[in-house]
Amino acid sequence: MSEIVAPLQGMKPDKPPKIPESVLVVIHTPELEVLMMERADRPGFWQCVTGSKDRLDEPLRATAIREVAEETGILIGSLEVPQEALRDWELINVYEIYPVWRHRYADGVTHNTEHVFGLTVPAGTPVQLAEREHLAMRWMPWRDAADLCFSASNAEAILQLPRFHGEHS
Repeated sequence: MSEIVAPLQGMKPDKPPKIPESVLVVIHTPELEVLMMERADRPGFWQCVTGSKDRLDEPLRATAIREVAEETGILIGSLEVPQEALRDWELINVYEIYPVWRHRYADGVTHNTEHVFGLTVPAGTPVQLAEREHLAMRWMPWRDAADLCFSASNAEAILQLPRFHGEHS
């Protein structure tokens, strides 16, 4: 008699569950034009760079640098975008994970903790979208970008941009 082992509900055998701690990076120019990207898995949903830690001990700053590079091709620490261009705004959002994406997390995980960063880049900075993640991109004035967001925490972060940009300019 053979034994059949059922897979863990909601988990893919080849991929560990996502860590419910993430970063949101508002990429903007000195003129407060914000980079917005349309999600590939949800056309019509626009957002800034977001992403979860890869490991529990991954520093949040490292997560932000990695996610920006993966999603936009922008390399923080390059001549064009120095390390100091990335600032931790020390804002933390705790929100309920949309049900459509809960299968990516361990069973019973319903909330995510998001840490907000800002990244100032020169106008005209080239962007190379990760095709698996985003369909399109556009630079927009900050208020228009906030209006376009599907995520309330993303919109609220963008609305904070003038305050944080003014503190560091």
